Amino acid sequence: MSSEAEGRFHMVDVSPITSGLRRATLLTDDDVRIEAVYEPCTASVTDTAVVVAHGFTGSADRPSVRRAAGVLAGHAAVVTFSFRGHGRSEGRSTVGDREVLDLAAAVRWARELGHARVVTVGFSMGGSVVLRHAALFPKGSGDGGGGSTEAEGRTGAHSDAVAAVSAPARWYYRGTPSMRRVHWVITRPVGRLVGRYGLRTRIDHRGWDPVPLSPVEAAPLIAPTPLLIVHGDRDPYFPVDHPRTLAAAAPQAELWLERGMGHAENAADDALLRRLGDWLTRR
Repeated sequence: MSSEAEGRFHMVDVSPITSGLRRATLLTDDDVRIEAVYEPCTASVTDTAVVVAHGFTGSADRPSVRRAAGVLAGHAAVVTFSFRGHGRSEGRSTVGDREVLDLAAAVRWARELGHARVVTVGFSMGGSVVLRHAALFPKGSGDGGGGSTEAEGRTGAHSDAVAAVSAPARWYYRGTPSMRRVHWVITRPVGRLVGRYGLRTRIDHRGWDPVPLSPVEAAPLIAPTPLLIVHGDRDPYFPVDHPRTLAAAAPQAELWLERGMGHAENAADDALLRRLGDWLTRR
């Protein structure tokens, strides 16, 4: 195993001969260290990389994330990472606010590795993050940020195409039992203890101040970047008015309502992931 420092990226290679995986610690614009994993394309050499943003309580090493990365690697190189407060990453989860800085660091790393085209796909909380990231780091602007993120917006952080899977349209939604449980974990001291020790997720106890740009507010700002909204009609967290609201707010968006699908990366089967990979690499 070897390591080297390259700018803001401290990279650690793991089993490069047998697996091709490369692990790295990335430093975000607000100086949080996050873990990331690079998986080369298994089909051919490509200039495209897909950056995968997991859901709340996930991580780069969760089986559902590794499975998704393995399927997507048949279409492009793949970067997975753990949001702040998740997995081996430092910091505490802000549940969709400052996580845009984690995604920006992962996108920049993909470009540092030589990929001219970098696309993003996010699941649940990660879906809200890819939407906000695309709005705050637009292509060709050379800058980004806004709201509570205070992003420095160095070049190379933009996404060339965006797919949001099982994403909420608006904040503070408590309309389902599943979301009421999530809010209990986030807002109650005992809930955050359950999150830390039961779900291995460290959650910031402070509320948003100010409230960040919501996904539905971000959606119309993403154009002309291609945007795909994917949602299951049996999602126990967010009913189908969420994806429909997001698609209606973004004229360029394509909407896939998946029959029988539940929530996020755990419910995304290999066939859907292959369709996602095809969409992301052809847009």
